[in-house]
Amino acid sequence: MNPFLFILFIVLAAASLAYGILICLAASGTAFFMVWFVLSALFALCAVSSKLSLWPRIPLGLRVVIIAAVSSAAMIIAATFTCILSEFHAEGAPNLDYIIVLGAQVRSSGPSNVLVYRLDTAVAYLRENPETVCIVSGGQGSNEPSSEAAVMKKYLENSGIKENRILTEDKSENTFQNIVFSARLCDPQADRIGIVTNNFHVFRAVHLAKKAGYSDVSGIAAPINPLYLLNNMLRETMGICKDFLCGNLS
Repeated sequence: MNPFLFILFIVLAAASLAYGILICLAASGTAFFMVWFVLSALFALCAVSSKLSLWPRIPLGLRVVIIAAVSSAAMIIAATFTCILSEFHAEGAPNLDYIIVLGAQVRSSGPSNVLVYRLDTAVAYLRENPETVCIVSGGQGSNEPSSEAAVMKKYLENSGIKENRILTEDKSENTFQNIVFSARLCDPQADRIGIVTNNFHVFRAVHLAKKAGYSDVSGIAAPINPLYLLNNMLRETMGICKDFLCGNLS
């Protein structure tokens, strides 16, 4: 038994479990927190394997498959994290024709914290650029009291943005639809457009827009609670992989 590896796997198992509970309590509207419980179980299994020296007893072929799978996953995560970080501080050009604010979870009490970050960033941009029109994009999920677009519009109006500067797209159910459906409210081939979303989400949103025919598009990054950043970046990794495989990314 390698005591260092045993302790390392125990620490990773405990940390993954604790983080999964934290994400679960945040009530983000998705079940992605389960990934952390699965990782915790895998790290615990590795600890048991280390304790009992089981790794040498596993057939060589299976060990090769496991190493290849883990290495591939690590490379994919490293590559996608690099892509995400490349747009992490995007600010967008001044005096854009439109900004599109991508929707996120809303509750009976109003927008979720993630969405508030996006909306506050949009408010700041709209105050500095009074000629820019805002498109709020998001439909109504099964666990939401109304469409995300309606809640977002109300928040912007309460923040001092005039109604005639706000257009609503309330049918989309995911980021790809946000981009495609919002294009019906502007001219994506002629207008200069910024996409407002949280920093971890900007890369995928901008490249979805480019693939959908937006000719002059940039990201405007909103912050996020640092406690949830790792979870959101890992979830975004899966989103990037899915859209890449579906041919949605430029």
